[in-house]
Formats: sequence, structure tokens, C-alpha cells
Amino acid sequence: MTPVSKRVQAADDAFRAIADFYDALAEKRRDGDDVCDFTFGNPNEMPLPPLVDAIRQRAIPQDERWYAYKSSDEESRAFVAERLSRELSLSFEPEDIVFTAGAFVAISIAMRLVLDAGDEALFSEPAWFCYEPMLLAADAVPKKVALKPGTFDLDFGAIDAAITPKTRLVIVNSPHNPTGRIYDADTLRALADLLDRASERIGRRIFLLSDEPYRRLRFDGRDFVSPASIYPWTLISYSYGKVLLAPGQRLGYLAVSPLMPRSEREPLRDAYFSTAMALGWVFASALMQYTVPDLEDVSVDIAALTRRRDVMFAALTEAGYEMLMPEGTFYLFGRWPRGAKDPWRALADRGVYVLAGATMNVPDYFRICLTATDDMVARALPVFREIAQSA
Repeated sequence: MTPVSKRVQAADDAFRAIADFYDALAEKRRDGDDVCDFTFGNPNEMPLPPLVDAIRQRAIPQDERWYAYKSSDEESRAFVAERLSRELSLSFEPEDIVFTAGAFVAISIAMRLVLDAGDEALFSEPAWFCYEPMLLAADAVPKKVALKPGTFDLDFGAIDAAITPKTRLVIVNSPHNPTGRIYDADTLRALADLLDRASERIGRRIFLLSDEPYRRLRFDGRDFVSPASIYPWTLISYSYGKVLLAPGQRLGYLAVSPLMPRSEREPLRDAYFSTAMALGWVFASALMQYTVPDLEDVSVDIAALTRRRDVMFAALTEAGYEMLMPEGTFYLFGRWPRGAKDPWRALADRGVYVLAGATMNVPDYFRICLTATDDMVARALPVFREIAQSA
């Protein structure tokens, strides 16, 4: 008998694919300047100077309570409400927002705000590999449906068929990790109509969690529409760690759509504090909250990400990989050449590391993170070609 709780054991089992990948990669991983690491969204160059300057400046106390317990700093909260209102063309109030230690926590709070034990939450695969274990740790039931093959569009028929009287939450991630798809307004309106009809059918409201950590990382001048502007019963999770390429500085927020009827919106807002406190005081640190006004317009170099995307997309397509051109995020998603044998392991043997699709339940695919350097890209492409030729 294990001393570990059933919900944590279930979460551990759901993490098994990524844990096995980590272990297998660790056996092959080596250090050195010749390694090309495309696995995760970690920085491979020095932090953005405005980020460093903001942290340094805001670390200087302005009063004796500068580092006291901090839930959501009122000045920063008002600032975000005003800027988010402009960005998404909605009228957010400061009380609609709670600062969190990254989007991980924002998602955890959202799950606990609307899900009771045994409630079902639906998301589409391939997907970020943390949704399932996080739901299981919240005593909820994950329900997975596949995105449409090839295009990786939302499959409305599959979503509708998966909804049951226990469904309480649908998760949508746009720009989408790992495919880079951005769902347009027509797609989101169709989803909103589906959720309205399904809510009426099952006799209770289905909420939508719009996971938007890559919202500001878009290629080719593409627009972004948040479901919060279309479906009133939407919660938004956001992280500054992606656009700043500083995932170790945990800063994000959860926001509730101002279109939600006030009779439902206010109870959710009122429960922010108790939920975050019960989860272990998971608000963003005081210091990072103070930096929000300084960092709102700071971004990783989108032009550099675009350049790497275009170079790798063209070279890998020519080599025989089936690549999907990303519209946002900092990932490139593709399919291995037919007949390739354990290709990610063969790459790793040569010092090129990618995220295996098996971690997202799509074993024929892989994900490349474009936060690698230009030099890594140049050194890795001949290795990719070699693997394709050996298939």
C-alpha cells in the first residue's frame, strides 16, 4: 500500500509519459557548447535588459511593508485591468483580476473555482501535458478529444459528443501549444454556440477556460481574439513568463470575463482570495507584482523567433518532415518522416534535443522550441537532414 493519496497517484500516472521522456533524455543528455536544446521554452541567451532593470529597481523598498504579505497589488491590478480592457476590447474591472505565481496557478485556481469532485473538464489533444494531471489533482475528471488531423482545428462534433451532464469546464488554448494554431473569431463563435446549446441540454452552465500565455507571441501580424469577448462564461489564464522568456520569475493572472452576468461574476471574484490562500498562498510575489507596469510592453524578439521559424520550417520540409506553420507561440510542430525509427533518440544521440510527441499522445510528431539560438539552429539542421535520410 502506498502512502500517496489516490489523486496524487493519478496525477503521477498522468505525468508518466513526460517523466519517462525526461528519464530517457537524461541518459543521453550531455553538456557542452555543441548541444542544441529545443525541448522547452527556456532562455538560451541573457535575460531581457528591461526585465533585469525592473526587478533591480522595484527591489528597493519604498516603505516598511514593501515585502509584507501580498495578495494582488491594487495599483498593478488597476493597471492590468485598464491595459487588458484595451487589448481585448472589454471593460475589465480591477476586481476581475488576481495575480498568480504564473499561469500554472491561474489554471489551478480556475479549476477549483468551478469544478467539484467528479466534475468533468474537456480539452483537445495534442495538448499541454499538464492539464490532465492538474485536473486529477483537483479531483476532477479529464475528458480528452482529438483535434482534427492535419489542420489541428477544434473538432466541434467530438467536443459536443464528449459533453455529459457532468461536464463543467472546457479548456481552450490559443495560440495553441504545441501546434501554434490561433483560433479565429468564427471558430470561437461556433464554440460559444455549441457550449450554449450544450449547457441548456445538460441543465447547467459549462464554463470555458481560455489559456492564453502565448497571446502576445504571434507571427506575421496575426490578430488575436479571446473567447472572453464572445462567450461570457470565460476565465482567462495568462503568464508573463512566455513573452518575457523568463519562466522562472513566476508572474501571471487569472481574469474573469466582464461579459459574465454579475450574479455569477462577483461570487467568482470574491472567492479568488480564499482559493489562492487554500492552495498555499499562491499569489505572485510582491516584487514581481510591482514590476507589472514596467514590463507590460516588454517582449522577447518576435523577429528572431520568426526568422528561426522560417529557416527551420523550410529546411525540415525540404528534408521530408511534415511541418505545420505556426501562427503563434514559440514552437514549431511537425511529423517525423515515414519509417523513422526512434527519431528523437537518434537526434539526442547527436546532441539535438526535441520534445517527443508521445508526451502529448501524438507519437508520430515532435515539437521544437524556437527559443534556441540561431547558432543552435544552424548546427542542428544537418542532423535533422541526416535522420530524415536514414528513415
